[in-house]
Amino acid sequence: MKLHYSASPETTNTMGTEQLRDTYLIQDLFQPGKIVAHYTDLDRMIVLGVQPAAAALALGNYKPIGSTYFLERREIGILNIGGQSGAVTVGGAGGAKHTLGHLDCLYIGLGEKDVTFEGDTQFYCISTPAHAKYPTTVKRGEEIKTPPIGDPANANRRVIRRYIHQKEGGIKSCQLVMGCTTLDTGSIWNTMPAHVHSRRTEVYLYFDIPQDQMVVHLMGEPNRTRNLIIHDREVILSPAWSIHSGAGTAAYRFVWAMGGDNQQFEDMDPVAIADMR
Repeated sequence: MKLHYSASPETTNTMGTEQLRDTYLIQDLFQPGKIVAHYTDLDRMIVLGVQPAAAALALGNYKPIGSTYFLERREIGILNIGGQSGAVTVGGAGGAKHTLGHLDCLYIGLGEKDVTFEGDTQFYCISTPAHAKYPTTVKRGEEIKTPPIGDPANANRRVIRRYIHQKEGGIKSCQLVMGCTTLDTGSIWNTMPAHVHSRRTEVYLYFDIPQDQMVVHLMGEPNRTRNLIIHDREVILSPAWSIHSGAGTAAYRFVWAMGGDNQQFEDMDPVAIADMR
């Protein structure tokens, strides 16, 4: 498990490109036959990439979280971002086996001791601390009938699928919020106009970026922005004081996940484009 320590806005503004990337970017998250884990001090969120390949993989424990098993004091959201179906078993031998297709989501609550992944696919996982138990739940991506928002004239027509959230139809959790946004062909902008929310951290996984394309991710204080070049299946750790927005050279998807004091998706502090620097 790699540990990530956050920087203040003042320190961030003095960083060069490589320092920015070392602090806020996660690469090589998906490796065949491995579970790759990253722990950030931003709301104690954990990012995991799971690629079972030929053999099933069991979610182990990690010394930095200080528990006897991974979900002793945590919850986790799991999204299948690979092209094939896979399965997650909760509860060890004789436990419940949940088959997940492309863009299907599984939530596992506090206190589940045994979690096993299998299938020739990739599972993206986000875990946050939890103080109450909510039931293990599956949400199918195709079940979420969300109309597109945005418009082609502003190059931001997109579909937002919310999986783990408090409103009717969402998976209930202690503090984790999770969803996925898909941009239409010809649209490139996400989360613009930008916003911040001091009440919670956000983590972005950019994926389905064509191999010869990229996303320019904007971060930093609204009046002192920085940027990072992102390629397929790379993750951004976004502090509460930072904007999180981006523009791609082609259409793409991203998974957004939040942990912190407030679970309301709409709760944000908008930043006018005219005020950006």
